[in-house]
Amino acid sequence: MSRTSLSRFLIEQTRSHQTPAELRFLIEVVARACKMISHQVSKGALGGVLGSMGTENVQGEVQKKLDVLSNEILLEANEWGGHLAAMASEEMEKAYQIPGQYPKGSYLLVFDPLDGSSNIDVNVSVGTIFSVLRCPDRNGDTGDLGEDAFLQAGTEQVAAGYAIYGPQTMLILTLGSGVIGFTLDSEMGSFVLTHENMRIPETTAEFAINMSNQRHWEAPVKRYVDEMLAGAEGPLEKNYNMRWIASMVADVHRILTRGGIFMYPKDNRDPSMPGKLRLMYEANPMSFIVEQAGGVSTDGVQRIMDIQPTSLHQRVPVFLGSKEEVERVTGYHHEVK
Repeated sequence: MSRTSLSRFLIEQTRSHQTPAELRFLIEVVARACKMISHQVSKGALGGVLGSMGTENVQGEVQKKLDVLSNEILLEANEWGGHLAAMASEEMEKAYQIPGQYPKGSYLLVFDPLDGSSNIDVNVSVGTIFSVLRCPDRNGDTGDLGEDAFLQAGTEQVAAGYAIYGPQTMLILTLGSGVIGFTLDSEMGSFVLTHENMRIPETTAEFAINMSNQRHWEAPVKRYVDEMLAGAEGPLEKNYNMRWIASMVADVHRILTRGGIFMYPKDNRDPSMPGKLRLMYEANPMSFIVEQAGGVSTDGVQRIMDIQPTSLHQRVPVFLGSKEEVERVTGYHHEVK
């Protein structure tokens, strides 16, 4: 039986939906980089890639060896092809400029090179998240791009996706016309189409949240989780299961596959920090995917993709997944505003 490879799928998209060839090439290069990262992740201790670098990234988080290696793989794979004007990474304070010896393209690539890296050393699924934006018209300016070029609302994304490195390596992708999934065939060495038109069920009985932060939550989140924990005897009249992997890619992939709600709310520990997850590298691309799969994504008050970014590493609260549940907890937030 003939299988559709990622390359064939993208070529057909170019023909039928006028997807620019430059964007097609960009997605293929990102996919190749994800294959390289998957290979490194699979080596584990055999490749000497486990453990900490002993350094911190711009977020103040301890960097794992694979964080740094994955970041380098994505930069090196994408810098020379002529399809990008610049890149931005969760692991780097400033935008990455395309070296002068290479041509520049019309897109911007934003990525979290290895989401969930706290799970690396215990052999739990991690992943790569990416988002593609158009580079603003620079009126002939050929100098370095500042972060302002990246500060675009999530609605401006032209593509987004993630790779999940689990029992199978998968690439989940949206170009703005639905969500499709590809599985890495190690024998062929390529991603092949395995999941067409992925959809999130509107209702669910599963939720994902870090319960250890419960004492710090705001009242609407406490109310919502208490109602779910009350089960069939409570106001929601059904029993819920909690799942928490501490890897956004893995948690969202489960929701995309069988429904659920993922929550990383604002809490009261640090009033200056509006949330934990990064808008540009995590919330926006995942929101694009979730919405394209029929789900909903908010920060508790408004649609995440409508937020106008003010900084490259801006953080936001995140509630995403099945429509009914996200709208419920968002409504609870509106009641107290």
